[in-house]
Amino acid sequence: MTQTDTRQTGTERYADAVVRYFAAWNASGGGAAEAVAAAFTEDATYTDPFSDVAGHEQLAAVIAGTHAQFPGFVFRPLGEPDGHHDLVRFGWELVAPDGSAPVAGFDVATLAADGRIRSVSGFLDRVPAA
Repeated sequence: MTQTDTRQTGTERYADAVVRYFAAWNASGGGAAEAVAAAFTEDATYTDPFSDVAGHEQLAAVIAGTHAQFPGFVFRPLGEPDGHHDLVRFGWELVAPDGSAPVAGFDVATLAADGRIRSVSGFLDRVPAA
């Protein structure tokens, strides 16, 4: 496979996108907007069972809402990202301050040419009982 431009390829491209994704989801306060902009294109979409949003402002609002619902929790990856073409999938869990992880799932993201995320389809595998 011949590379004709300077874009990242292979596992490095997928891993970098996922690192920025988790940085955005774990950011709070003044750095949140910058982290979202670094991870997602301006018109990026995010869809999971509870959200269907587009753009940095709405993405940041979903992230802030998650932080409000789960104060002190952090997202961490489960396993290594797996990708092909402009698609990457990865598992994650939401970890409580006591180390438990009551929420887990996996996401499939489409990457733009610059390596930022254009869209995310999120799936929940583990959720707390209502």
